Amino acid sequence: MRSLGIDIGSRAIKVVLVVDGRIAMRAASDTGSDPLAVCRRMLDGVAHDLLTATGYGRHLFREHWPRAQVITEIKAVALGACHLLPGCRTLIDIGGQDTKAMSIDPAGKVQKFVMNDRCAAGTGQFLEMMATALAFTRDEFVAAAGRAPNAQRLSSMCSVFAQSEVVSLISRGACRDQMALGVHQAVAARTAALAGGVPVADPVVFTGGCALNPCLTALISEALKRNVQVPESPQTVAALGCARYGADQTR
Repeated sequence: MRSLGIDIGSRAIKVVLVVDGRIAMRAASDTGSDPLAVCRRMLDGVAHDLLTATGYGRHLFREHWPRAQVITEIKAVALGACHLLPGCRTLIDIGGQDTKAMSIDPAGKVQKFVMNDRCAAGTGQFLEMMATALAFTRDEFVAAAGRAPNAQRLSSMCSVFAQSEVVSLISRGACRDQMALGVHQAVAARTAALAGGVPVADPVVFTGGCALNPCLTALISEALKRNVQVPESPQTVAALGCARYGADQTR
């Protein structure tokens, strides 16, 4: 049985193929301005028996692939995380445009979840905007935060006001590395506050594209005062959850 999962996110599209219960393929690509074209390219030549979609573009996707099933991002990322790290009790997922925190019961079901989906602050998009404002590439931004001896704190987490504040601080000679660390600390604190809306219990798992950022992972661990685990290929966990959902439905 070949079950294919696709996560059409705001910043990236991810695909995972599960064959007879094992991960056979993972892929990710920028969403760009034409997500359907990216989906067609990524699915081209990938043989599958079942197709399940999630993410912001899942309903648009289903219009063009009518045989596809669709599930919510909450269900998808929980299924994927529990498959990779059985026993997961708290799940934090930070993507391009939203942050989610979930409480998972011993059976792997979502008990409660909270989302920050009405503002870009604290998301991957916010981090990218701040990196650009500080004239860093994504990798340089993470490295700068990691080597800063201390942080330059920001007074605002609003994407617009934070950019203006960064420009003002630069004009006054503030250290870019310290501002990079300040941005990371602000996102970590906001994430920990959001997670406080669900019962936080170990093990805590961190997924989404932002989980590839080791500085942010360490700061979230510090803010929660708990060890945070990052699974392999954290940005494809929701796509894996879709593939697992399809395989489970058939079984």
